[in-house]
Amino acid sequence: MTLLAQQFASPGPAENASKDRVSRMVGIVVIGRNEGERLHRALASARDQTEQIVYVDSGSNDASVAWARERGSRRSRLDANRPFTAARARNAGFARLLARWPDIGIVQFIDGDCELAPGWVSVAFVTLMSRPDLAIVFGRRRERFRDATVYNRLCDMEWDGAPGLVQSCGGDSAMRVEALRAVGGFRETLIAGEEPDLCHRLRRDGWLIERIADDMTMHDAAMTRWQQWWQRNRRSGFAGAEAWRLRGREDPRLLRYVLSNILWAIPPPGHCGRCYGSASPGGPGTVRHPHHARQSPARRRAAGILA
Repeated sequence: MTLLAQQFASPGPAENASKDRVSRMVGIVVIGRNEGERLHRALASARDQTEQIVYVDSGSNDASVAWARERGSRRSRLDANRPFTAARARNAGFARLLARWPDIGIVQFIDGDCELAPGWVSVAFVTLMSRPDLAIVFGRRRERFRDATVYNRLCDMEWDGAPGLVQSCGGDSAMRVEALRAVGGFRETLIAGEEPDLCHRLRRDGWLIERIADDMTMHDAAMTRWQQWWQRNRRSGFAGAEAWRLRGREDPRLLRYVLSNILWAIPPPGHCGRCYGSASPGGPGTVRHPHHARQSPARRRAAGILA
């Protein structure tokens, strides 16, 4: 039984936080694009924990918006005349959430391909309320079908990490409204790596970020093809290079990350034509290759921050 499950099996701090108080103080922003059944699960899991929910859609052509309306969620559709980014969607959802419920103190962000663990919102609420220096708290994200493909397994390895104070979080996190407002939210122009950028600005202002051991979300990567892994890691590599450009002077370690990406992007002998032939314009020089799964846990966790 996980720590989260134990807390709700017997009286404890999370249970003492009344559902009514949590529901009034916490809002949830769900972002997605053509998530299908995964969005159904995401919205249902959010509805189980609060009614203050905003769904932000980034140009879906399926029934995502209609489904969100049926579930009673506030909806926001991003203008397609501007590039879609997760950062832009989260900012839009955050603004819509505060416009409707201005008194909330905590916002939980989740992606539309994730499902909140039962009781997680109460755990996050108690953690943030007991630590006024914390801006962000997040828990364990797990892959729903971890052993279905090697790519899913690698994703699950990236989500794993030791509890404690950390430098950055992922997209699924509970954030203090006061802190997020103070730094101006996410940088909307970033196509990836918006969370480390946000966390950098928060830490610069004296805020802390903490990972706790409780289960937070179940993620459905649905990653079955090499091309999906390639594209994901191209984005991650690009995010690392962009991070170095934006804040390399403040964080010299980012240069090492960029150089490491370039080194690990070199395909093994006999794979050059296949790998480079499948890449999109922009080149593979900022990509991690799946044959690097045997790299150290520390390297995987560092890479996962920007994944």
